Amino acid sequence: MIGILGGSFDPIHCGHLRAAIELYQDLGLNEMRLIPSGVPPHRAPPVASGAQRLAMLKAAIRGEQGLVADERELKRAGPSYTVDTLTSLRAEMGDDVPLCLVMGKDAFLGLHTWHRWRELADLAHIVVAERPGCDKLAAGEVAQMYSERRVAAAEPLRKRPAGCILPWPVPALDISSSRIRAQLAAGKSARYLVPDAVLEIIQSQRIYT
Repeated sequence: MIGILGGSFDPIHCGHLRAAIELYQDLGLNEMRLIPSGVPPHRAPPVASGAQRLAMLKAAIRGEQGLVADERELKRAGPSYTVDTLTSLRAEMGDDVPLCLVMGKDAFLGLHTWHRWRELADLAHIVVAERPGCDKLAAGEVAQMYSERRVAAAEPLRKRPAGCILPWPVPALDISSSRIRAQLAAGKSARYLVPDAVLEIIQSQRIYT
């Protein structure tokens, strides 16, 4: 069973990493793929280059069992649509391997704005990472899909390659990439917000300063 966690990772920080590790362990994944977006379709372009973000990601997870850097979106031209990424992974891994797309609750609530969003659950399971205190509810077609596909445990995800939606609690670390970039731009320290290996790359290349 393969987990998939995408994002700009501009930069990758301890909140991303803690969620990835806990989901890898709690769901019993064979591996968790961390996929930096090439051209994010829902937000401004990243500040760091694709090569810099990939280098920071690889430095952050070096030696961490189960976490894998996947650069397919950086190599693909055009917007980094999740449906294209899942299609690529499915073609690579075959039709029988369970794929688990991880997304935050806010992203899931806005799923109807994603490119070809109705196809996502046919390509992978969706794991909705929920933080304590997040009580917003889905609406419209997203709410209907959630109601029809929701499961309460990880076991059903192992029995089929795609199609389930699993809400799962993740640690609430109040860290954001935008805050880290702002602190660095202001000459403040980002120590303990990102791994030391990531901070070394940021400082040596003056990425956000």
